[in-house]
Amino acid sequence: MRFTYKEEDSVEQKIEKIAIGIYGASVVTYSVAARNRIKQIEKMGIAHFPVCIAKTQYSFSADPKLYGVVENFEFHIKDLVINNGAEMIVAIAGEIVRMPGLPKNPQALHMDIVDGVIEGLS
Repeated sequence: MRFTYKEEDSVEQKIEKIAIGIYGASVVTYSVAARNRIKQIEKMGIAHFPVCIAKTQYSFSADPKLYGVVENFEFHIKDLVINNGAEMIVAIAGEIVRMPGLPKNPQALHMDIVDGVIEGLS
């Protein structure tokens, strides 16, 4: 088995190895918020956490209008999220919804327990 990056790589190295090595980007850029979060991660001593990239499902890029496999594009990291319990760092690329598939009114809103019987399940 060959891993994309090493645990001891910096957060930026991990992101760049994924974006350039796997997705085909030519360069990775970071927002001010993302750079600040990287500094926070390093200060907290959790830079060894694995990195996952959240991006559009329509493209290898962070741009949903660039369908499929594209090459030599700028991969922009908007922010990073620390999932401390899962010991994972999520790099947010572009404008995305992190929990796709949930409607505005999830079915859980229509469920209830009445006299010990669950209602609203279909």
